[in-house]
Amino acid sequence: MDQSANTHATRALIELRKKIISGDLPGGMRLFEVPLAEDLKISRTPVREAMSRLAEEGLLDRVRGGGFIVRSFAMSDVIDAIELRGVMEGTAARLAAERGVEPEALASITECVRLLDACFGAGPGQVDFDAYEMLNARFHRELAALCGSETVRREVERASRLPFASPSAFLPNRADIDAFRRSLTGAQEQHRAIVSAIAGREGCRAEALAREHARTARHNLEYILVKDRSLIKRVPGLALVVAG
Repeated sequence: MDQSANTHATRALIELRKKIISGDLPGGMRLFEVPLAEDLKISRTPVREAMSRLAEEGLLDRVRGGGFIVRSFAMSDVIDAIELRGVMEGTAARLAAERGVEPEALASITECVRLLDACFGAGPGQVDFDAYEMLNARFHRELAALCGSETVRREVERASRLPFASPSAFLPNRADIDAFRRSLTGAQEQHRAIVSAIAGREGCRAEALAREHARTARHNLEYILVKDRSLIKRVPGLALVVAG
């Protein structure tokens, strides 16, 4: 594939994913290559490739006879996806502790935790959300790779693909959401504890901490659904979730 085709395929993937997650392409909607290609002003091939990729990510379902349908998810699907990521990350943490970690990799994730600490200011509302989100994603990538198993790393990534199952799901944005801000402090304490357990070769503790850490996303989701449903439209991915 030449550079131009690569660029078109990447743009099609990014644009379609954005439209699906935002709800512009709602759950249950059938998608076809030609109108999407016309809308994006590119050829059908990169659109076809993008839709195939999104089907692999779990955002689309293939339809017999051609085309794709945007998936809808029940709330139980969201909970299950979060739990599954916790199981996979817990396994990654336990294996890293049991097998031992290369000094360079341990130093890198330790430095990541230090940089995450620096995202917090002196006041309760002083958090650099952009930096936190970027470093949080880095932490989870490195955690998945710590045990040195490509199989484990790949399966953690697979479990994290759905927008509401990713490590950044339901993170607060710049809005004044105090409950979310408080959750970041607890999540950061868990980051430190996970790395400490892995460095100390405490496999069971590392696994339990990583699984509990994944539930931060579930706690924030429950806050949205129980305390403030007006936030649903501001959280990526929840447009795909069927109410009820």
